[in-house]
Amino acid sequence: MAGTIDLQIVTPDGVQLTETVEEFTAPSVDGEFGVLPGHRPLLAALRTGIVSYTTGGEKKAVAVGPGFVKVADDEAILLTDRFIRKEAVDAVVARKDLKEADDALSALGNEPLDAAGEHKLAELVADLRWAAARLELYGDPPPPTIVMGHETKLLGHEDYAQILAASDRPEAHGEHEGAIEST
Repeated sequence: MAGTIDLQIVTPDGVQLTETVEEFTAPSVDGEFGVLPGHRPLLAALRTGIVSYTTGGEKKAVAVGPGFVKVADDEAILLTDRFIRKEAVDAVVARKDLKEADDALSALGNEPLDAAGEHKLAELVADLRWAAARLELYGDPPPPTIVMGHETKLLGHEDYAQILAASDRPEAHGEHEGAIEST
């Protein structure tokens, strides 16, 4: 079909999504990116987050884990280790998973880690990001999380406003709709 992209999301368990879409956005390790029909060939590393797409004029979204995406000739294939649709998200379980990962990260402390500890740290950060992505997809996102050293901090609105105010991002200075105002 002209003016569309064949989007496919594949996990180790098989094909999870096959849709003909007008456009889609995905989370790469370098930031969000969008793809329209006729997009130049692209190969990118994915980070955990939300893939949103439009099909038949209807906006839809799913959550994916880390992986890779290849776009060429109006076909996009996302290879990822995790995938979930909004209707499959259990917000209570996702909140519990988020808290458990956050508590486990805090318990690691700030001491240097051996190889096994570094591996555990990477797993916990991945679990934290996956829980946050599920909650965002569900429509109940957690506050932003900063992973510093071995500890994490769930940020409140005031913390986020202070960080944003110190940045050079347009929304920090009221140059963007929905800018956060610090109080």
